[in-house]
Amino acid sequence: MDARVVKDMATGKSKGYGSVSFFYNKLDAENAIVRMGGQWLGGRQIKTSWATRKPPAPKSTQENNTKQLKFEDVVNQSSSKNCTVYCGGIASGLTDQLMRQTFSPFGQIMEIRVFPEKRYSFVRFSTHGSAAHAIVSVTGTTIEGRVVKCYWGKESPDMTENYSRPSHFL
Repeated sequence: MDARVVKDMATGKSKGYGSVSFFYNKLDAENAIVRMGGQWLGGRQIKTSWATRKPPAPKSTQENNTKQLKFEDVVNQSSSKNCTVYCGGIASGLTDQLMRQTFSPFGQIMEIRVFPEKRYSFVRFSTHGSAAHAIVSVTGTTIEGRVVKCYWGKESPDMTENYSRPSHFL
């Protein structure tokens, strides 16, 4: 058997609840639930129940709740002429060099525009496929301590003017 009182991390004081685990005998646990339920302890009535597991925490402190993107899905989300990736959520240390270092493994970079005060950048690749690979690979990763998200940049007839935030941010 194991008993634990849940405490506030900041103050070290009890939060007013805890748990008792019965490792070997289910009958003892059932008896404790029945007999202790409704009893009084320290001026409070005891509530008993079977413990239930919380759903697993999202992988997300690292991935920020981002599901794994599939190349086939991403490549078809935008026209084959679109080669621009929006990358947002970057820490204040955003630089051209940081973006080049992050995105160069995915293909030839034609142009990078950074907006440090807004914490995002645009990276234009030579091919649509390179941009799609970058979106799939970089989304959910950590850059300068912040989990980032990547999307297609907004398409325009002249791709050199392809630098505006994705429509779902407007």
